[in-house]
Amino acid sequence: MVFAGMNYAAVFAAAVAGFLFGGVYYGVLSNAWLAAIGKSKEDIEKTGMAVPLIVTAISLLLMAWVLAGIIGHLGAGQVTLKSGVISGFMCWLGFVATTISTNHAYQGARGSLTVIDTGYWLGVLLIEGAVIGWMGVK
Repeated sequence: MVFAGMNYAAVFAAAVAGFLFGGVYYGVLSNAWLAAIGKSKEDIEKTGMAVPLIVTAISLLLMAWVLAGIIGHLGAGQVTLKSGVISGFMCWLGFVATTISTNHAYQGARGSLTVIDTGYWLGVLLIEGAVIGWMGVK
């Protein structure tokens, strides 16, 4: 299916870049993240990471595909690195940061978890938007 001149190589590259970013981001913030969720490394090892990593990969691919569709709708000649980053930021601000903040408020999550998680998704959307904008549409 062709949607808004979508560049599927850009979608895939954006998802991979977002996934790699997550590894670095949560690797650096692993202790803070564990404290924010109230778990230990041993707790995480017991439940495993296979399912969350698969869900993450699928989610990042879907997110990149939707973001590429949004960016593609800017029109001919408007798909650029700058427009990709701006689009990624606007999607994060309007949809992701608001959703996570609302859910965490109802769940009684620590503020530090909200900052860590929204920061991750900001990085992902900026990176995905940059990759998609840089690689352009077909």
